[in-house]
Amino acid sequence: MRAPYGLAVLDNCVTCPIREEHLFCNLPLNAVQKLNEIKSTAIYPNSTMLFIEGQQPRGVFILCTGKAKLSTSSGEGKTIITKISEPGDVLGLNAAISNRPYEVTAEMIEPGQANFITRDALLQFLREYGEVALRVAEQLSRNYYAAYEEIRTLGLTSSPSEKFAKLLLGWSNATGNGGSLQVKLTFTHEEIAEMIGTTRETVSRLFSQFKKKQLVQLKGATLIIRNKPALEKMVNS
Repeated sequence: MRAPYGLAVLDNCVTCPIREEHLFCNLPLNAVQKLNEIKSTAIYPNSTMLFIEGQQPRGVFILCTGKAKLSTSSGEGKTIITKISEPGDVLGLNAAISNRPYEVTAEMIEPGQANFITRDALLQFLREYGEVALRVAEQLSRNYYAAYEEIRTLGLTSSPSEKFAKLLLGWSNATGNGGSLQVKLTFTHEEIAEMIGTTRETVSRLFSQFKKKQLVQLKGATLIIRNKPALEKMVNS
C-alpha cells in the first residue's frame, strides 16, 4: 500500500520485508502474530510530536520508517537532543514500563511510519511472551548505559571541540561504510548544537575550524571525515 510522502505502508508485521534484529522485530512467529493484533499503524509527517516530555505514558511507538529526535528541555527553554532514533527503535519504552511521565519529547524529523501499542496491551504482551520480556529488559539496560554515556559526554568532556569530534566519530562509525567515511548531513547547526550542549554559533565556528585543519570536508549535504585518527586523538587526549 502506498501512502503520502512516497512511503510504502508496512501494515503487517508478519510479512514485513525489513524485519531485522531490533527489539520488536524478528520475533518468533507466534509473538509477531500477537504484535500484529495489538498495534495500530500510522504515517506521520515531518515535525509530528509523537509524545511530549512530562506527558503520562499512553504506550510505545515502534519506528518502522523515518527518523525521530528525542529531546529534553530545561525550564529556561534550553533543549538537548539525547538521541536520533532510527527504524526499529521503540520510543517511550522506559516511561511505559515504569508508568512514569515520558522523560523526553519524540518528534519526527522526516516523514515515516510508526506502530503504536497501548501501555495495557504492551504489559499483557510481555506477560504472555517471556522472550519478548527478556528483550525489553536488555533494551532498558542499553538505554541506561546510553544515558550514562550521554552524561559523561556533556558533563565531563572539557571542550565543545572534543564533544563535536566525538559526535562526528559516532556518525562515521554508524555508517558502516568502511574506508569511505561519508555521512549524509541532515541536521541544522542548531540541532547539532542541541546534541552537544552548545550554541549554533559555536557549531558554525567548529565546522570552520575542522575544515581548515582538513579534518572534515563538506560537499553539499555530504560530510566527509578526512582524518579520523586525528578526531580520535582529540577525543582520547
